Amino acid sequence: MPMSKKKRFWSEASRFVLITLGAAIASVGLELFLVPNNILDGGVIGLSIIASKLFNVPMSVFIVLFNLPFLFIGWRKMGTRPFIHTLYGVLVLSGCSTYLHHVDPATDDLFLATIFGAVILGAGVGLVIRSGGALDGTEIVAILVSKKQPVSVGQLIMIMNLFIFTLAALLVFSWETAMYSIITYFVAFKVIDLVVEGLEELKSVMIISEKPDEIAQEVTKELGRGATFLYGEGAYSRQPRKIIYIICSRVELSELRTIVHEIDPNAVIAIENMADVSGGNFRKGTAH
Repeated sequence: MPMSKKKRFWSEASRFVLITLGAAIASVGLELFLVPNNILDGGVIGLSIIASKLFNVPMSVFIVLFNLPFLFIGWRKMGTRPFIHTLYGVLVLSGCSTYLHHVDPATDDLFLATIFGAVILGAGVGLVIRSGGALDGTEIVAILVSKKQPVSVGQLIMIMNLFIFTLAALLVFSWETAMYSIITYFVAFKVIDLVVEGLEELKSVMIISEKPDEIAQEVTKELGRGATFLYGEGAYSRQPRKIIYIICSRVELSELRTIVHEIDPNAVIAIENMADVSGGNFRKGTAH
């Protein structure tokens, strides 16, 4: 059943509220912790901080200017709605950064500024990404280039950021500041993952056993998780097999193993991490 216009409106409105909140949080991490202590983040934000120091122009101006080319390059790939969400997030980040620019920094201790700034920035950026927007256009370019070159998106972003940190050390700041900036980047990166993917890691589990019905029944009874049968065939025996497929949380994994091995000690359990699940009794998911 398609979503009604009213539900679609409120869904979109709540998305813009979350993007606004995320961009505002990110600006707090930047203006109250990182920028006053000359610590960089990666991507467009890092380039904006460098340009601000070189030309004595507010960072917020460069955040918009540097992001616009990346956004237009990726417009066709992203689609109109993600483009609007991202542009809106960038504008909110720029506006909040301008407002907070003259507020006294929360600390002048480099270590505290690095850690707290990275955590707050990562939380804000992660919330924006989870809501369907973005604050950094370099990721768009990395995705486009990776489709034509044998390099992953993560590797391209890392190469770009190492270039930015080296540029900062040579032109504006010191090597010590560049090293603190690298710490900031990694901490923020991990926090973004936590916000986007959630604290509760989900696992997809496939179980090959001679007693699939008993295991599926016990798992449903003890864990309250549904189980799905995938039908396969043994490559050697040519006998049909029922393969049990289950999605569970990391906390439930130990109990699941115990249940399976109590029923069939010879069962094979294959476990994989899941980046995203939506629907059913799972509330985890992003807007992308």
